[in-house]
Amino acid sequence: MEQLTCYDCGETYAFGDAARCRCGEPLWFETDAAAFDWPDASEPTENGASLGRDTLWRYESVLPAARPNGLAAAAGGTPLFRAPSIEPADGPRIHLKVEGVNPTGSFKDRGTAVGIGRTNSPVGTVSHGNMALSVAAHAAAADREAVILVAEDTPDSRLAMIAQHDPHLFRVRGDYGRLYDDTLDGDLGVAFLNSDAPLRVAGQKTVAYEICEAFAPDAPDAIVLPVSSGGQASGVWKALRELNAAGLLSAVPRIYLAQAARCDPIARAYRRGASRVEAVEGEPTAAVSINNADPPSGNRALAAVSETDGAVVSVDEETMLAETERLAVDAGVSVEPSCAVATAAVRELAASGELGSDDDVAVILTGSGYKYGGADVDAASVREVDRADVPDAVRDAVS
Repeated sequence: MEQLTCYDCGETYAFGDAARCRCGEPLWFETDAAAFDWPDASEPTENGASLGRDTLWRYESVLPAARPNGLAAAAGGTPLFRAPSIEPADGPRIHLKVEGVNPTGSFKDRGTAVGIGRTNSPVGTVSHGNMALSVAAHAAAADREAVILVAEDTPDSRLAMIAQHDPHLFRVRGDYGRLYDDTLDGDLGVAFLNSDAPLRVAGQKTVAYEICEAFAPDAPDAIVLPVSSGGQASGVWKALRELNAAGLLSAVPRIYLAQAARCDPIARAYRRGASRVEAVEGEPTAAVSINNADPPSGNRALAAVSETDGAVVSVDEETMLAETERLAVDAGVSVEPSCAVATAAVRELAASGELGSDDDVAVILTGSGYKYGGADVDAASVREVDRADVPDAVRDAVS
């Protein structure tokens, strides 16, 4: 029988019997990874298809779902490359893990793919961003009904992206922050794949599997990522625990988390030296995707940082927006501001001496900036030119 375990008190449950532990903390799948080894690169193909060789399904033996067909089979397998152009002087070597190339443009596809692969009922989520789009798209591909609950102030541009997949889409009036708990408590006939659901965390851990396999037989010195609910941080920590148990890490990478300073409950708890996260009164921030004032897996994210000797960094708004532009201009990578906090955090950690020139740092860029257009274009960045004048204009531009 598959078991879910509480990382904090160790209580176990049969899968399906509980969404969270009696102690209040989130659960994850108990995975025996001691016998796991990196998959054989010569895995066979069928009719030219990779059969998951280049996706998260290469780690099927440590996942609670079988490899599916359709869109869910394509999640994961995202690029990891070194980006010297954004490395600070005397700072670490930065390797970017670009999750924006997942099917719907974010890391959320990893958790959704595993959730879709394991459930047969309608699926749902509480989200007004990447997770909503991911669940709606994967449900459509699997001919499954989807229920998407979004906040009342969700912009129409985001609703349009989600609605194209024809889910049951509800704009919810009232305390949106309580919807997470509502979906845990209610018997609604829907499998809610919320931010830190065990199936979602199981899928999201594969990003750290991919990073560590790319460095094998060594390991990166650190993994840096944005944090919101704490679900992705939990997945990274879970992967490192499993890979360490399998003897596949030369050393366990340190986990560093980044938040926007306007809404940083996990960072505040870290600065206090606390082991428990308290809800905050968050302010509006451009980092919409990580604007979570009361993260349901915040305590588990803090435990991940403590266990690996990492840290949590807050990034101010001006720095975050400048870093978003820097990534686009200097690295050619378009991300949401919610992602840029991670590379901005690397700069801060390098400036403080926490990360040095001998360190290899993998930075998880969780979502694509290409999905979030609609901003006004700076007139100075676009030149008006007649067709006849194009040759001269081009020569002048590149001279």
